[in-house]
Amino acid sequence: MTQMDVGTGVRDRVVARATRTAHEAHQGVIPVWRDYVELTKPRLNSLVLVTTAVGYAMGIGTRPMESPMTAVHTLVGTALCAGAGSVFNQWFERDTDRLMHRTANRPLAGRRLDPGAALRFGAVLAVLGVAQLARLAGQPLAALIAFATIITYALVYTPMKRVSSTATLIGAVPGALPPLIGWAAATGSVDARGLTLFLIMFVWQLPHFLAIAWFYRDEYALAGIPVMSVTDPTGARTGANMLSWSAVLIPATLLPGVLGMVGPLYLLIAFVLGIVQLVFAARAALRRTPTSARRLFFFTIIYLPILLGVMVLDAAILPRWLST
Repeated sequence: MTQMDVGTGVRDRVVARATRTAHEAHQGVIPVWRDYVELTKPRLNSLVLVTTAVGYAMGIGTRPMESPMTAVHTLVGTALCAGAGSVFNQWFERDTDRLMHRTANRPLAGRRLDPGAALRFGAVLAVLGVAQLARLAGQPLAALIAFATIITYALVYTPMKRVSSTATLIGAVPGALPPLIGWAAATGSVDARGLTLFLIMFVWQLPHFLAIAWFYRDEYALAGIPVMSVTDPTGARTGANMLSWSAVLIPATLLPGVLGMVGPLYLLIAFVLGIVQLVFAARAALRRTPTSARRLFFFTIIYLPILLGVMVLDAAILPRWLST
């Protein structure tokens, strides 16, 4: 099958799905409220809330939580800001989203919502989210980081995707800021320990996103988005980057031990997880197939909750249990 055949097949699937979606919307099958919810990317942003909670828990550590409502306002404010960033992202990308099978069903790409109304919705979410962090949570530093997350995601990363594969690196910045929001909300500051959480999330995203870009490279090419896998026909450079960033992830995840944030349980599991991911990345780099890239991608999804769960368990939960 030639590249042209692949592109034609992708285009045909996109057109068929868009036609079906428009028909469903016309028949009232897809409620408007559901489209607005979908604009906020709730499934994707659940990860934002998890990493924010981890940052908050690590910042609190073994200290008793003096104000539980601070944690609640931190998570709600972060969720609103993350939703705003997603709305702005889809507003900017509504034309290219129509060209990819996996995004053609989005509310703006499917022309089910008015772009102006969506933009106003995103602005309201952003204002409410930043205000909740600054006023109700009482953490202006966390609010500032959340605002920076929206700006870098919507106004820097999103337009840069159409220009250069370097956008993947830029996009990892807002993706790594949520744990720093949680840390700042818990401690009122940003220090080396908080930045270590940022670093882990930053590095983890790169092999994760590169794997996605590899098995969706035909769709990215059709949409004119120059991710690395599109500008790297043989896959050699993409594979080398997946492997190298997976290797960097190992020392990055061990840094909390150097800073005294965690104990031996976390360090052992982090090291084992890192070695397993390195094996998956090496196979993806050598084979350069969609299947090997998918396996790496799915392992990164398993990897992160285990790593973060053990981190919180080792740093905050076990010490409290052992001290009682």
